Amino acid sequence: MPGRDPGGFIVTILLGIGGSVVATWLGRTLGWYHGEQSARFIGSVVGAIIILAIYRMVVRNRANNGIPGDRRIN
Repeated sequence: MPGRDPGGFIVTILLGIGGSVVATWLGRTLGWYHGEQSARFIGSVVGAIIILAIYRMVVRNRANNGIPGDRRIN
């Protein structure tokens, strides 16, 4: 995903791998595709993007809420 990540490149890599593994497992478990289909690669990429997007939303919301002395105007 383009843009600046709040966790750095190591966290981004780990989240991407985790999302890929979960999406591949879920797709095979639900029977959407089998071992060597190209849909497995596409599902893997989509899963990684979804996990990274969720991570960014959670980290940004946590950073914007609850910082003592934060004087930003919303």
